[in-house]
Amino acid sequence: MIVRPFRAHRPDPALAARIASPPYDVVDAGEARDLVAGNPYSFLRVVRAEVDLDTSVDPHAEAVYRRGRENLVTMIERGWLRRDPAPAFYVYRLETADHVQVGVAGLSSVQDYLEGRIRKHELTRADKEDDRVRHIDVVGAQTGPVLLTYRSRDDLDGWIEGAASGEPAIAVDAPDGVRHAVWRVDDPAELARAEALLRELPATYVADGHHRAASAARVAEIRRGRSGGGAHDAFLTVLFPSSRMRVLGYHRLVRDLAGLDAGSFLERLSEAGFDVAEDPDAFGPAVPGTFGLYLEGAWRRVVALDRPLAADPVEALDVTLLTRRVLEPILGVGDPRTDPRIEAVGGSRGRKEIERRVDSGEHRLGFTLHPTAVDAVLAVADAGRIMPPKSTWFDPKARSGLVVHVLDDVGR
Repeated sequence: MIVRPFRAHRPDPALAARIASPPYDVVDAGEARDLVAGNPYSFLRVVRAEVDLDTSVDPHAEAVYRRGRENLVTMIERGWLRRDPAPAFYVYRLETADHVQVGVAGLSSVQDYLEGRIRKHELTRADKEDDRVRHIDVVGAQTGPVLLTYRSRDDLDGWIEGAASGEPAIAVDAPDGVRHAVWRVDDPAELARAEALLRELPATYVADGHHRAASAARVAEIRRGRSGGGAHDAFLTVLFPSSRMRVLGYHRLVRDLAGLDAGSFLERLSEAGFDVAEDPDAFGPAVPGTFGLYLEGAWRRVVALDRPLAADPVEALDVTLLTRRVLEPILGVGDPRTDPRIEAVGGSRGRKEIERRVDSGEHRLGFTLHPTAVDAVLAVADAGRIMPPKSTWFDPKARSGLVVHVLDDVGR
C-alpha cells in the first residue's frame, strides 16, 4: 500500500482542545450549533459551517461551503492552525477508560482506492457523497481522516507503538471521555522505514469514512481535469491494526409497527423463530443471534432459535438476520438506506438514547444488535461484498481538526 508522510496543518497545542471537534457526521445541526456556542475556535465551523449562518440556510447551499473555506483560511492566518515545516507521519492514540488503540496518520493513494486495494464494506449515499465532494473541493482541504484498518502485523504494529512514546505533540481530553494524543515523526530514516512497512500491506480496509473516501476519489477526478495531478491524488487516513479496533453495536429504530398492535407484533416475532422474554438487561446483546427489543417502556431479549451457519459472510451477519426475518416481512421496511421509517443509532449513543427516542413517541420500537466482529468486516470486504447500511459503529472516533490535509495554498 502507498501511504506517504505529509506536511499537515495542526492546531496550536494551547488551542487544540477548543479546536478539535467531533466528525461532521456524528452530530446533527442542532448539536453542532450547541457545541460551537461561545467557542470561535471550534473546527465544526469548517466541517459544519452552517453553524455560522441563519438556520433558514440550506446546509448544502454554496454559501455554507464558502463559509467553511473562509473559516479555514482565518484559522490558518491567525495561527490557530499551523503547517508543519517538513513531511511527517502522525501517530494517533485514542484512549478511553477501557480501550486503547494506536494508529498512524498519513496520505493514502486515491489510485489504491480506485483499484480496490483499499477495500470497502458499505455503499455510500449519493446525497451524502455529493455533500463531501463539494465540501472538500470548495474548502480546499480534507478536514477529517478516513479510518482504515489492516490485518495486524508485528513489525508495523511495533513501529507504531514505539513511535507513541514520550510527550505527544498534541493531547486533548474530549468531553466524551476519549483522550486524543498525536506524535509527530519526521526523522527521515523512520519515515523511510514506516513507508516500507506500509508498502508490504496487501490491502487496507475502510472502517469509518466510506463517504469521505469516495468523495476524495471524486474530487481527485474533478481536479485532475482542471490541473492534472497534485495533492488531491491522496487522501487523509489513519491506519489502525485490526487487533486493536473496537466495534460497538449499530442499532435500529422503527417509527411504527406497520398497523400491528404490540401484542400482535410479539406474536409475529415468535412465529418467525424467535424466543422473546422480558429482560431489563437486554440492551446489550452478549452473543450473536440475540437482540434487545425496547417496546412500550420495557426491554425484551429476542433470541433466534434456529440461526443457521451461513458460508456467505453477509448472510451470516446479525443485521441481515434481523432484516430478513423481522424488518422486511413483519414491519414492511424497504431499503434501509432510503426508507424514512427506519433509523440507525450508533452504539456510543447508549441505552438512554434508544429509550428517549421511543418514549418520546418519535419511534415505536428499538432493536439493539450484538457488535459485528472486525474479522467479519474484513471477510465481507475481501469477498467484494457489501454489508447492509449502518452495520458497524467503530469506536472511538478520531477528532477533526487535529491533523488536516490542506489541498490549496491558503494562509500561511
